[in-house]
Amino acid sequence: MEPSSLSGAKTRLAAEIDRRAELLVDVSHQIHARPELNFEERFAHELLTGVLDDAGLAVTRSARGVETAFEARAGHAGPRVAVVCEYDALPGVGHACGHNIIAAAGLGAGLAAASLADELGGQVVVVGSPAEEGGGGKVPLVEGGAFDGVAAALMVHPADADLLSMDVVALHQAHVTYTGEAAHAAAAPHKGRNALDAAVLGYVNVSALRQHIDPRERVHGIITDGGDRPNVVPRYARAEWIVRSTTVADLELLKARFLSCLQAGADAAGCEMHVEWIDPVYAEMIDNAAIGERYRANAGALGRTVRAPSATRCVVGSTDMGNVSYAVPSIHPMIQVAPPGVPIHTSAFAGFAAGPEGDRAVLDGAKALAWTVADLWLDPDLVEAAQSEWRDQLALRGGGDVS
Repeated sequence: MEPSSLSGAKTRLAAEIDRRAELLVDVSHQIHARPELNFEERFAHELLTGVLDDAGLAVTRSARGVETAFEARAGHAGPRVAVVCEYDALPGVGHACGHNIIAAAGLGAGLAAASLADELGGQVVVVGSPAEEGGGGKVPLVEGGAFDGVAAALMVHPADADLLSMDVVALHQAHVTYTGEAAHAAAAPHKGRNALDAAVLGYVNVSALRQHIDPRERVHGIITDGGDRPNVVPRYARAEWIVRSTTVADLELLKARFLSCLQAGADAAGCEMHVEWIDPVYAEMIDNAAIGERYRANAGALGRTVRAPSATRCVVGSTDMGNVSYAVPSIHPMIQVAPPGVPIHTSAFAGFAAGPEGDRAVLDGAKALAWTVADLWLDPDLVEAAQSEWRDQLALRGGGDVS
């Protein structure tokens, strides 16, 4: 399509979002006011699917066997682009990750794209994905076929800066239990085997390990059960850990070193140790540069300067969008909602997520995503470049196995 025609399409997409601005901001505020945890996002699910249904999209509630997931489709031919919504919250701090903004921006982009899909020769699917905060809700959607036939998957995530990408690392969670032998701590401590000692020694060993791992790797944990009374040698202890590394392959290497630290603690205390790895594994993000540069240009047209992450300005974390990026070319840019230095997962950030900055991010995010959808629909070279880049990146990772 001629540049003037693409420009005209983007103008119309922006108008579709502007005329729904009050609705989109209201959706963001409603979700923010009703924080729901992993796989419990029933209010958000009904709110979002109701709006999509009213707009005439073909909505599937409880998609792919996941109660609070959904899919909404429009268009009958051409490249199929997925716009991903998240809407779960965090315990204690609510929408401190700004998923209310992700949901409303994705909703706006999807509604705008749907209104022009057949005319512009493209397809859009709005994918509602629950339980990003530890539940891996996108993984059963990927495995169930939600992204089959999709040319690209797009979403935008709130932050304290406009960034081309998030520094997404692979993640696996572990629950560790220790079993020892109870005894009277004063009368006969020599007859006991202290499970808390096993957990603490393992924790100390991991602390020593941290200085000898890659700067982008992370190992962090808590002891959740350390006994009942101080005058009884604890027979049982429990800890929860998260292990993160730069790629799925490197994660396996780090997990082996991590387990050696824990086992040494258990052996020293004379206790048994059982490790349960909590699936799914969160993969690292394969950020698609071809699509990302289009998003950068589109956000720039809205007055946002989107920069590449740097040592001083970046967001490091894990997301199941990484698993989506192993399935289809994907982007996960960050959109500024809070002043620089206000980190996500804090109460301060939660306040900005429902403030004027958050409302602006809803509308700017919707427009930047919708315009990127139009780029993919109307520029066949972009789809091919994105697919070629993605295949090359998978090959570097050994074919894309995240198991």
